[in-house]
Amino acid sequence: QVQLVESGGGLVQSGGSLRLSCVVSGSFFSINAMGWYLQAPGKLRELVATITTDGDTNYANSVKGRFTISRDNAKNTVYLQMNSLNPEDTALYYCKATIRQSRQYRIYYDYWGQGTQVTVSS
Repeated sequence: QVQLVESGGGLVQSGGSLRLSCVVSGSFFSINAMGWYLQAPGKLRELVATITTDGDTNYANSVKGRFTISRDNAKNTVYLQMNSLNPEDTALYYCKATIRQSRQYRIYYDYWGQGTQVTVSS
């Protein structure tokens, strides 16, 4: 069983900062890419940022220069530092990890966390 648990969400004023964390636990061989996604009410889930095992990153245009994704491979954890938040960033933020279950088979599965709410007031 693999579990992803996010934390760090909350209510913040416009211009403020939050740091999200997502810890992966359970039985698996390795973690490949990790990422953060958001889903605002009534909208589809969309990409925020991703990071590879080697640290290569990719960001949505809307967060470039404001958000920073990072990971600690030793702790199976991915972070999202969010600065200069604005009300348009309000959403449920999900963590995703692409995981290789076994050493024997090179098969990868995507796992999602339960989401952490970020609310930015104006």
